[in-house]
Amino acid sequence: MKLLKSWYLILVLALPSLFAFATQTLTGTINLIMVGDLGFVVIAVVGVSNIIMYNVFAIFSGIGHSVNYLVAQNFGAKEMRKGMQRTYLALIVSLAVALFIALAGWIGSDAVLKLTGGSEKLLATGNAYLELRFYAMSFGIISFVFHGFFRGVGNTRISMVVSIVANVLMIVLTYGLTYGHWGLPELGIIGAGYAILIGEAVQLVICLIVFWGPMHRRFQTREIQKPDWLELKLISRESGKLGLQEFSMSVSMYIFTIFVLTLGDLAAAANEVALSVMSFGFMPAFAFGSTATILVGQEIGQGKPRQAKLAGTNTAILGTIFLIALGTAELIWAEPIARLYSDDPGVYELAAYLITVSAYLQIFDGFYNFYAGGLRGIGDTTFLMRSSFVLSLFMFVPLTYLFVMVLDWGSIGAWLALYSFLIALGLAVMIRYYRTDFNSVRLKQAQA
Repeated sequence: MKLLKSWYLILVLALPSLFAFATQTLTGTINLIMVGDLGFVVIAVVGVSNIIMYNVFAIFSGIGHSVNYLVAQNFGAKEMRKGMQRTYLALIVSLAVALFIALAGWIGSDAVLKLTGGSEKLLATGNAYLELRFYAMSFGIISFVFHGFFRGVGNTRISMVVSIVANVLMIVLTYGLTYGHWGLPELGIIGAGYAILIGEAVQLVICLIVFWGPMHRRFQTREIQKPDWLELKLISRESGKLGLQEFSMSVSMYIFTIFVLTLGDLAAAANEVALSVMSFGFMPAFAFGSTATILVGQEIGQGKPRQAKLAGTNTAILGTIFLIALGTAELIWAEPIARLYSDDPGVYELAAYLITVSAYLQIFDGFYNFYAGGLRGIGDTTFLMRSSFVLSLFMFVPLTYLFVMVLDWGSIGAWLALYSFLIALGLAVMIRYYRTDFNSVRLKQAQA
């Protein structure tokens, strides 16, 4: 009975996060399908821009991740005054970061796109689109801090609703602005960029309304706490470690994309289609990983180390069940799914092959997310940073170079390198989780 209650609590927290991440993933998928009619060069542009934005987000995502686990610990310990103080400090940092991202997009989006080594046609088509994506990210990085707070206090439903509203708006505007429907101008791929920008801006506005509105009754969110510079130091340090963890993975994916681009625009398009489909596997991995952070962090805050470790284990079990079911569906319907993105036989046949190969291997990506979420909950951010950095740059990148550039294994070589890396990372994080003595874990505190 106790196990069923535990699983029920996990699902109550995880399913809204799952729907939120599903909406984000589905939005990217639908948008890619909609712009796919503009040709495979446009598909490649969107794919390359996604990788670039993933890197930008990863560098600064640690701000939201740190708020998530710190607030979860404060919530469990009934110290929400400190949790609010940490949230406002994180918002100040994220505002400064947002201004930097917007400036970087305005000045250097064309230079960043050139670094990918894509064709002249890809560069000419994607420059303005990428600039708009930078502006959209400046809003998104602030919203991510609010989502970290919402999840930290266990209110994943609000996070879900905000994500659904913003992403549905992006889909509607992408269709209207790309092809000129509903009286909107026909802007092509530029319209798709404006759709994402408007959607992210609206999401931030909704987050502000929820945070200062309904959330105020319980957490006094409109009462700005006196800044504590030691807490600011803690936020900066934890954000830096978690940001480096994500960035080392994202920059290795960026290099991975550069290697794939050497295979031609068709291979790049097929790679983007396969990554888009496989992102449906990342979706439950992220959702259950976020749930592990919430539950483990809150149990640690309540001084219950044994329950904290068990919560992480149960979350991983349920998440793995979801991934097995999803991988089976992807394995059976790989080609029909790939055809939704493109009617070019070269694109959908190669994409379907890549999807088939990785259908069950994505379980190891799940292990990484589940147990990394648990380790974030106890504040073991240093190990996450080091393992991600070492395996990304000293295993994944060299293997991709070896398989693609030296052995000339093409797209399948690139994906074998990707999943070799994910298997190693998933196992490393899982072993760390079970070798950690949770009885020695203490609440994360600012130190002089």
